[in-house]
Amino acid sequence: MSIAPPSTFSLDDRFARELPEMALPWHAEVAPEPRLLVLNEPLAAELGLDPAALRGDDGVRFLLGNAVPPGARPVAQAYAGHQFGGYNPRLGDGRALLLGELVDTGGRLRDLHLKGSGRTPFSRGGDGFAAVGPMLREYVISEAMHALGIPTTRALAVVATGRPVYRETALPGAVLARVASSHLRVGSFQYARSTGDVELLRRLADVAIERHGIGSGDDGAAEAENRYLALYESVVAVQASLVAQWMLVGFIHGVMNTDNVTISGETIDYGPCAFMEAVDPATVYSSIDAGGRYAYGNQPLIAEWNLARLAESLLPLLAEEQEPAVELAVTALKRFRPQYSAAWAAGMRAKLGLPEGLDDAATGALAEDLLELLQAGHVDHTSFFRALGAAARGDVDPARNLFLDLAGFDAWVQRWRALSPDGEAMDRVNPVYIPRNHLVEEALDAATGGDLGPLGRLLEVVTRPFEERPGLERYAAPAPADFGAAYRTFCGT
Repeated sequence: MSIAPPSTFSLDDRFARELPEMALPWHAEVAPEPRLLVLNEPLAAELGLDPAALRGDDGVRFLLGNAVPPGARPVAQAYAGHQFGGYNPRLGDGRALLLGELVDTGGRLRDLHLKGSGRTPFSRGGDGFAAVGPMLREYVISEAMHALGIPTTRALAVVATGRPVYRETALPGAVLARVASSHLRVGSFQYARSTGDVELLRRLADVAIERHGIGSGDDGAAEAENRYLALYESVVAVQASLVAQWMLVGFIHGVMNTDNVTISGETIDYGPCAFMEAVDPATVYSSIDAGGRYAYGNQPLIAEWNLARLAESLLPLLAEEQEPAVELAVTALKRFRPQYSAAWAAGMRAKLGLPEGLDDAATGALAEDLLELLQAGHVDHTSFFRALGAAARGDVDPARNLFLDLAGFDAWVQRWRALSPDGEAMDRVNPVYIPRNHLVEEALDAATGGDLGPLGRLLEVVTRPFEERPGLERYAAPAPADFGAAYRTFCGT
């Protein structure tokens, strides 16, 4: 039974009150021997939570969901989803709980959510628990993404439970506490639509509009003639921007199911995710993506496919009749490709240090020729773009030495340098450090064995990604060839 902690901690139950049909009251399993592994103190302060209190016994129990503050009502959220293209009308939080909502120091409403907190009625045969390694992976990757400026859910803490989790072998268990602007997702709308209850669908859409401030700025969605069309258009726009940012840093989500696509445009559910090293659109690291559906180069098309599924769910709200509703949805979805292309081109201009006035077509032609050279030469994505900043300042060798086709690279550099690239500006957007896959695995293996030192050092590096520092050369280097060829990631369930 959950015990309320001191009033230091306070949460609201807004989601449970506003959408009770999609909120199943539940409780986290009690951890037999809890131990705080890592706490995100800057995020805690941003949320108005006292880091010292969170490190205490009551705070750790709060982070596990074993001590529920007054006003909170933990729930497992209901949602549906297409998983690898196959539709499941009832997924939901099978090993997770929404503890509740809180208002941060900036006045923004945020969700506090748990992963690995135990079985729920949505578990579908799973044990509902999580191991230390996958929960720390989400902590590392999500905080690295935040430091890169990419919208993301964030990790507040990882707490070891003292309970073994059985996969291929026994592993130490853990719970992740994460924060999001909301956990509303495409799958949430698919679930509401599947019930046949149009009023539930409408209430869900109204909650999304209010929750994410749609209409509070220049977009005018809340006052628009068709507020639900405006909602859809906003999701198309934020997802176009998000996926463009993934592509620009070489991030591979690994499992872009519709239940992992947020309405807010935040990256969510870091399971078999990884960063591409050698440039190749066909790169897949996920052990469960045998067909390459979610390969690096497929991510924009998959995002568009997922948004089409959202459109199908929203049709009853877009117009009274099916045909005009479909026309509105199709027109809105057609904006995805130009919005994605514009976001990608703007980001690539910045990565190449080019002037903002350069048109998208010119940027695209130069970038596509470069990407062909990078792929043909199996050149490391992150290392190359960082080295290119030095080339803009006159030192071409660090970038040039990454290629076998020197004539091809020299010809491309001549075209690029004619545009007077700004190397200092490039260094502000091209990271030195990303969570290199071999270093992530090294840190997670050590942490699983009880040594948190490598994890702490990795976090210190990747949360300051643009600042080159002496003595950290191994964190900027690609993985050994024998590691990369065989590397696979796992979803963590």
